Amino acid sequence: MNALTRTTASVPWQRLTTAYGRGTDIPRLLETRQYKELASLIEHQGTLWQTTPWALLMLLRELAKQKPEQVSSEEMELYLSVASAITVEYMDSPQTVETMDKLLDERYLWPEDDEEDDWRWEEEEPPGYEAEIFIRYYYFSYVLLQEAAPVFRAIMNGNDQHTDIISELLALIEPEDAGM
Repeated sequence: MNALTRTTASVPWQRLTTAYGRGTDIPRLLETRQYKELASLIEHQGTLWQTTPWALLMLLRELAKQKPEQVSSEEMELYLSVASAITVEYMDSPQTVETMDKLLDERYLWPEDDEEDDWRWEEEEPPGYEAEIFIRYYYFSYVLLQEAAPVFRAIMNGNDQHTDIISELLALIEPEDAGM
């Protein structure tokens, strides 16, 4: 399956982790647009999680359908917090996983049963957190945000309430030589 054709229901949220455990609540939070709660799960203290690129994919798909005046500050803050966690070293890593869908390979997913999660976090490298995979959560999140730059600009042009935050966001996701 191509990542772009994935739906919220086709992502194994219960087998992906957030800052506070499994991603089981993410579909509900996406549906109810609880952006502050989502932000705390997909980005925490500069760290992105297994769920981050998938949540961004769903959020950005919906964002593109909204009118500028419908977009909330909380949603824009979420994108900015994710973009702020991404630094250049995450972009210069070797391409160990070529597509987002490969992040859902069985070997990177947590087991269905969550009884031993505390023990798994104590492992040297819990499932999906091997260095070469972990860095790809940042990479694919960055790519998704970059691809959404035209949407962010359209929102900024149609809703001056978000000008400052979107300007800051665009500065983080667009190469310096690209200009606006």
